[in-house]
Amino acid sequence: MTKKLTIAGLVVGAIGIAVLWAAGVAFPIYPPPGILILGAGAVFLSLFRMRWAPVVGVALGLFIAVGFLISPTGIDNLTGVHGAAVAVGTVVQLAGVITAVVAGAVATAAGYRGPHASTTTADQDGLAGSVR
Repeated sequence: MTKKLTIAGLVVGAIGIAVLWAAGVAFPIYPPPGILILGAGAVFLSLFRMRWAPVVGVALGLFIAVGFLISPTGIDNLTGVHGAAVAVGTVVQLAGVITAVVAGAVATAAGYRGPHASTTTADQDGLAGSVR
């Protein structure tokens, strides 16, 4: 459940960046890199089942959140100085990435605390073998 919430957070963050782009916020390249980065993270999490995989959502969410904080226009975008559409896009972006960070941290911790956290991969397959 929390892994799916992490994926959803990344997708919502990318949608927020798309809203910012549609509202006229300038980005260094086309398409905005954040959309590609968060989208790639969501695809990665969808395809890979390793118990550490949700930490990718944490890292990408933090990357975008820190970028917001160090951006000279981040707070102005949030407070509506650059228009309502920009403020909405910023809120959606931040809601998504904060969700990805929290859900990803919970999912990663649960992956290591779960009922099979100390078993080997081979034991889960019914074979004797290597440790994860």
